[in-house]
Amino acid sequence: MTYGANAGRNRYGQDAVLSATPVQLLTMLYDRLMLDLGRAEVAQLQAQWNDASNHLTHAQSIVVELTTSLKADIWEGSEGLRGLYSYVLTALMAANIQREVARTRECIELLEPLRQAWHQAAEQLPAQNAQHTVAGGMLGIA
Repeated sequence: MTYGANAGRNRYGQDAVLSATPVQLLTMLYDRLMLDLGRAEVAQLQAQWNDASNHLTHAQSIVVELTTSLKADIWEGSEGLRGLYSYVLTALMAANIQREVARTRECIELLEPLRQAWHQAAEQLPAQNAQHTVAGGMLGIA
């Protein structure tokens, strides 16, 4: 792929993020998290430890971002989700340090239902109210 094509794709991705509603950003984060975990798992299975580590480290960064976006004062379910994120973060560190593909798989299995649930919630929000509802904290994230 040429530089121009890469630059165009990067610009498109940047524009998509900048124009996204908060709920769209959340689903994008989950999509990227699952992509990182899938790539990490493949790399671990192929003993490509540097690649696996890069993907797992990026996944950890996303989990930290998801954790910091929780609003405990607005959404009573946030503490349970915070606990899950804490567990996943610990598991991802262990998967990376100890090269445990089973831990990566466990995180995928824990997070994929959440990714699907957030996508379903996003689809149910009326388009004209999505920005206001999510920004107002109804989903407990910011």
